[in-house]
Amino acid sequence: MVDIRTISEQVINTEIRGLEEIKTKFDANYTILIEKIIALTGRVVISGMGKSGHIARKIAATLASTGTPSFFIHPGEASHGDLGMITKSDLVILLSNSGETKELADIINYCKRFKITLVALVRRKTSILVNSADIAIILPEIEEASKVNAPTTSTTMMLAFGDALAVTLAEIKGFNQDNFSIFHPGGKLGTQYLKVKEIMRDHNNLPYCLPTENNQIVIKKITDFGLGAVAVVNKENKLIGVITDGDIRRNIANNILAKTAADIMTSNPKIICDDNLAIEGVNIMNKYDITNIFVINKNYNPIGIMTLHDCFKAGLI
Repeated sequence: MVDIRTISEQVINTEIRGLEEIKTKFDANYTILIEKIIALTGRVVISGMGKSGHIARKIAATLASTGTPSFFIHPGEASHGDLGMITKSDLVILLSNSGETKELADIINYCKRFKITLVALVRRKTSILVNSADIAIILPEIEEASKVNAPTTSTTMMLAFGDALAVTLAEIKGFNQDNFSIFHPGGKLGTQYLKVKEIMRDHNNLPYCLPTENNQIVIKKITDFGLGAVAVVNKENKLIGVITDGDIRRNIANNILAKTAADIMTSNPKIICDDNLAIEGVNIMNKYDITNIFVINKNYNPIGIMTLHDCFKAGLI
């Protein structure tokens, strides 16, 4: 009878050994590869066949999304015209377990003919690909996790190497959250890096009043703007309080129209700066059970307002 748990654990343990061993490959060749990519005026072109091709495609996508221009090219398509996509200013990385993958031959010959930097990411020390490469990264000789030698440990190591390469390059280039959000405008990843100033309603749509104003004016402003809140500012235009629909309801029976904004406002309101991440504003609103938050600049001047509705529209919630 097959011991499901034991087999599954053996697979993971074998791949873990591969990942531990690959840390030894961040050597002089790896440093040279990093330096060449940093100095590159073209793009990183990555290719592989079969399972290695799937990993190559993922590495190319990760590089491209973290600030290193890159694309995947299929070896079969390369042999039928797509070699023209590779220029002399590019760097080519070929993934192969054996280093003898015949479908890569045309890419290898093309790189040698036009003196394009060729990098091998392989498992065998002696192979056509290693002998042809300008830089060879040899993966540790850890066995595959499958008895039939299906690519498992080797592709895991390739994938991890690609992640290490992409993250290292991003760190060196100073690639940050702002850059990342530009490359990821759609989906949850992109929205997590939206700044407050990108989704807030600016000062042209901001209701505010002085602390001395009559609450009849305050109520009209809350009604006209439809945001459920008014910013209370002093003569220097600094935010000193907020009046919400809730403040109005709580004071409606206390002769509210005879009072001023200062009498019913909430002092020291929850605020956020325009350069903060919008998700931080969402967290504040959730924590204090409020539906909007005023946005200030470094001088404490109100310059906008962000509402839960705005966050819904932006896909933050």
